[in-house]
Amino acid sequence: MSQSLAQKLIARAAGRTSVTTGEIVTCKVDMAMFHDSSGPRRLKPMLEELGAQIWDKSRVVLVMDHYVPERDDESRRIVRIARDWAREQDLPHVYDSQGICHVVVPQHGHIQPGMFCVGGDSHSPTGGAFGAYMFGIGSTEMLGVVVTGEIWLRVPQTIAMNWSGKLSPGVCAKDMMLAMIARFGMNGANYQAVEFTGEAVRTLGMQERMTLCNMSAELGAQTGLVAPDDVTRRWLASTGRPSTPESDTARWHSDPGSADVQHDFNASTLSPQLAAPHSPAHGVNIAEHASTPINVAYIGACTGAKLEDLRFAAQVLKGKKIASGVQLMVAPASVKDLAEAQAEGTMQLLADAGATLLPSACGACAGYGESFAEGQTVISSTARNFRGRMGPASTQVFLGSAYTVAASALRGRITDPREVMA
Repeated sequence: MSQSLAQKLIARAAGRTSVTTGEIVTCKVDMAMFHDSSGPRRLKPMLEELGAQIWDKSRVVLVMDHYVPERDDESRRIVRIARDWAREQDLPHVYDSQGICHVVVPQHGHIQPGMFCVGGDSHSPTGGAFGAYMFGIGSTEMLGVVVTGEIWLRVPQTIAMNWSGKLSPGVCAKDMMLAMIARFGMNGANYQAVEFTGEAVRTLGMQERMTLCNMSAELGAQTGLVAPDDVTRRWLASTGRPSTPESDTARWHSDPGSADVQHDFNASTLSPQLAAPHSPAHGVNIAEHASTPINVAYIGACTGAKLEDLRFAAQVLKGKKIASGVQLMVAPASVKDLAEAQAEGTMQLLADAGATLLPSACGACAGYGESFAEGQTVISSTARNFRGRMGPASTQVFLGSAYTVAASALRGRITDPREVMA
């Protein structure tokens, strides 16, 4: 039976040789991830009420990223609950203030091809970049997983987003995603599995693939997937964790013709994209908003502040200064990415241009910490720009790539990065 990558991953987790679109199966979970906001403060009281225990602590990963660094009594309370519970449970995989969960977890080797994973956050599909099936669930569903190690799902359709050609300089995975979301809308994938395929995807580095799968949530998908290959193998080797027989990358690919639907795109013709307030689906070519003045340029979030994103911004800003009156804020996605960016000189280039360094945490993307002021116009590399999410309702937030955010900071207005790149 012809099987898509999604079907193969689900079948393995369900102990089957194959599955059929639409059938309901029960899957064993290889890894469950949650953070300070979605995890202990919600799970602890429910577990205590049930008198239940974690099914396998080695398969649980807890990341403190939403409410750190603690800025008020409520954040201190939430983080204290998480830290205390982690100690009580003697959890072996806890990452406190090390960066955003969707970046930290794979950087520490917790996601490998062939795995079936869940996360207590809507951007959990990021894990699909590694050829794993990963999706976000709510706290009550997570309770069931934590106690039983299993979860049921309806086998989704596979929607192939096939990208031919090659991206031009100054254009990246974020632009690809904004173009797809603009075309199909935020419910366009209808909770199905989206697989990103084609020449343009295969040439992307691991962190750019993570951006695609991360923002499959904005397409309304259950998960986003990229079939693993040599790029994946090199990344996995860099984490230092041994592979398993199930993680053999050659095994995890879609059979020809197994996608239920395929949409085709040409990366060679793609220009930098922009999502206007107040939805990621308000995507247009950047020329439609060129010269709109900005107050703040924000490079942050799991979507837009990984090492590759920091490098994109540095390419634009090297040897230059941001415009007078503009704030450029940079919140690297993880402490590891920050350290690498510092070691190679990328952070120095950003600092020399006038950037302000913020902690490696969810920050403004989650509406916490460095939120923005009344009436400001912001260009951000985050995934979402809903009204009131990153500041008052009057704040106008545009979404773009790190290239676009840096170029706009340079000129003080929304700018096509190709105009300022050497």
